[in-house]
Amino acid sequence: MDKLVNYREIIKRILNEYIELDKRQPTAGVEYLLIADDERGHYMWLNLGWAGNKRLNAETVYVRLRDGKFWIETDWTEKGIAADLLEAGVPKEDIVLAFQHPDMRPFTDFAAA
Repeated sequence: MDKLVNYREIIKRILNEYIELDKRQPTAGVEYLLIADDERGHYMWLNLGWAGNKRLNAETVYVRLRDGKFWIETDWTEKGIAADLLEAGVPKEDIVLAFQHPDMRPFTDFAAA
């Protein structure tokens, strides 16, 4: 399977698993959404709705596929999407912790860019 096609399937599967877990303890009025743009390589887990009188628009995870790598822009999961990607067989060299400042990325175990 083509690497990019495989990577698209991996991130959608991982995010869907998290969303299904979230749905087991739902908050009334809140939707748990996977937004996937395969053409442009954007993948987002978004919680959207109302929690009582408070508007909820929370980006839990945002990952881009850029230059054949996963760029993790936002990750509020406890485990970390990078760990899930590693478990799915993605090499560290194909994962960028984009939420880290570029000067700090070389000190991580992952790709700097």
